Amino acid sequence: MGRRPTEHLETELKFEVGLDFVLPDLGGLSGGGAVTAPDAALLVASYFDTADLRLAKARITLRRRTGGDDAGWHLKLPVTAGTRRELQVPLGDDAAAVPPQLASQVSAWVRDEPLQVVAVLETRRTVRRLTSAGGETLAEVADDVVTGRVPGPGVAPGEPATWREIEVELAPRRAGDPGRGGSPADGRGCPAVKFRLQARPAARRARRRHRPAALTGTITRRRPARIWGQPRA
Repeated sequence: MGRRPTEHLETELKFEVGLDFVLPDLGGLSGGGAVTAPDAALLVASYFDTADLRLAKARITLRRRTGGDDAGWHLKLPVTAGTRRELQVPLGDDAAAVPPQLASQVSAWVRDEPLQVVAVLETRRTVRRLTSAGGETLAEVADDVVTGRVPGPGVAPGEPATWREIEVELAPRRAGDPGRGGSPADGRGCPAVKFRLQARPAARRARRRHRPAALTGTITRRRPARIWGQPRA
């Protein structure tokens, strides 16, 4: 079965914004802490699912991603709204074969259908970390410009689609660990993480209409494009 996966709980919110969106100043948002300098990375992820997207329909994500500080195979299983159980194993040498210790976790949904690459996302990410007065990371704010495509006939790439999103993620915690309480959705995990997002809903919907179903199905559900103040469900 290979190496046992590492596991933690991931709590995050994502906001789809326009390509011309300006991220507000995050200074002073961490209750006396600080905001780190931006850290840029290029992430390339292949998303695996059945041809009829059984995992996406169950809100499950299975991917192989290179780049950044958590490169590897990632499996994300829903727990509650905004929180997922994430299992990770190292990249390995075979980019096309899902590690058995992750494939076994989704067998109830996949059954006899083969897992295959259904989408590839290339993300240019800029991360800022919100830290406590003691230097502990409370949350990460990632500003992502994403180009996604679905595989075309044979080895030909599909038509690309590009969008931008802001991701707010609390510091990871182990399963069963209550952590510091709260989530980005209710604001208690990092009390002053607030955004003033002013995307154009019509433009956002237009972009999605041209996004293939397989590509849309591999990405986490976004929150409304226009949010004033603290994020809400």
